[in-house]
Amino acid sequence: MRIMKKFESIQEIQKVQEMACKVDEDVFFHSPDDTIRVDAKSFIGLFALDFSKEVCIVTESEWMIKKLSK
Repeated sequence: MRIMKKFESIQEIQKVQEMACKVDEDVFFHSPDDTIRVDAKSFIGLFALDFSKEVCIVTESEWMIKKLSK
């Protein structure tokens, strides 16, 4: 599933990264045009994206989807 999200703080990004580390399924952040894709579990990889814009979170984790959809 793909969820578009705009982050307002580093803490929000960190929370998603911490949640991603708790699930067995893959969790990825994608740039809006899909040219950049990074593993949400990778702290270093997160620096590749521009979080001043909306990003796409991609996962099959039902738990993550439920948490992110709130």
